[in-house]
Amino acid sequence: MSKRETLTFQRSVSAPPAEVFLAFTNATALREWFSDVAHVDARKSGQVYFAWHQGYYSAGEITKLNPDKKIALTWHGRGEPRTTQVEITLTAKKGGTNITVLHEGVGTGKKWKQSVAAITHGWEVGLENLQSVLETGHDQRFTLRPTLGVTGAGELTPETATRLGIPVQRGMRIDGAAPGMASEAAGLRKDDVIVSLGGHKVSNWPTLAAALQTHRAGDKVVVDFYRGPEKIRVTMQLSHRPLLELPATAAVLAQDVRKMYDGVDSTLAQVLKGVTDAEAAFHPAPDEWNVKETLAHLVLDQRDTHAWIAQLVEGDEGVSLVAASNSQIRTRATAAAYDNAPALLEELRRNESETVAMLAALPDDFVRRKRSYWRMANSIAQGAGHVDDHSRQIEAAVAGARLPS
Repeated sequence: MSKRETLTFQRSVSAPPAEVFLAFTNATALREWFSDVAHVDARKSGQVYFAWHQGYYSAGEITKLNPDKKIALTWHGRGEPRTTQVEITLTAKKGGTNITVLHEGVGTGKKWKQSVAAITHGWEVGLENLQSVLETGHDQRFTLRPTLGVTGAGELTPETATRLGIPVQRGMRIDGAAPGMASEAAGLRKDDVIVSLGGHKVSNWPTLAAALQTHRAGDKVVVDFYRGPEKIRVTMQLSHRPLLELPATAAVLAQDVRKMYDGVDSTLAQVLKGVTDAEAAFHPAPDEWNVKETLAHLVLDQRDTHAWIAQLVEGDEGVSLVAASNSQIRTRATAAAYDNAPALLEELRRNESETVAMLAALPDDFVRRKRSYWRMANSIAQGAGHVDDHSRQIEAAVAGARLPS
């Protein structure tokens, strides 16, 4: 039997014990600083489950629950030799809370070396992020999360692999490299297919997210990709994501988002001017969206945003590891339900108006909840880039439709 020891982690945050206690016992709050997936039945003997995109997960049950003071639970993580225990103690201090986390019962020796390193890193980075989220709203998994700086990407399909002469069946095909960002600096371009990043295989969206999640912006990583039949290896310095100054009130946020939507919709209207029904239905390639499907994707993104806002306000966020607005069956069905591209653009505008109305109606206590308000506002406020990317996609599809047959 290996020797057992206790790992100790401490952090002081400028937030009251009740708010910190909620951050450890509410599933939505936990996803805002700790894990990518969380389930918590906040009562003694209640089940707990945490999971991260890179494949690690832990399950257990609550053994102690003293509101605003103490939480204890069992912990059995993937690949760990045995169940351990976690005890979280909250102590009120002037202007905030002292947090002490004891992770008890971990072993020593070779069998535990990797698990101890992962547990230590997880708690240190997690508590650092908890402080950031509670004090500023900034989720460091986002503010320090790296980006490849591509204008779009999609999972490689057998049809696309054949068309591009790629000798593999799995990977992420990029639509292009964004100016001044990591991919452009590393020399990547449209239709390159990434198969490895930082030593992690990349075959789809979850594996790409998991590979990026092990790094921070500014890190240098080795990237393997195919350009046609040629496999190329480069060193890429991962880019920071652009951050916006967010309004302090819901009313100003709603006004700013309305202006943003007006701007991108004007661009879309110009792009769609003179586009015929036949051109809007043209597929540049068998696995690529046509104009109507691209607009349908934007409509669905707004509809999903409405549900997400409501869930955040209620503190009961649903769990999804896949962007539902990318679903082919949803996208095609929505595109088919409207007669033409102008009708889809009008539907997009109606859904954007509903988003603006929801933002204007955000409760004051939600706006004061920095961890949720910042995450929601930052995501929506950066929507212009998403629409601009798809505007260029529409332009390319229309240009393809107008090429001589």
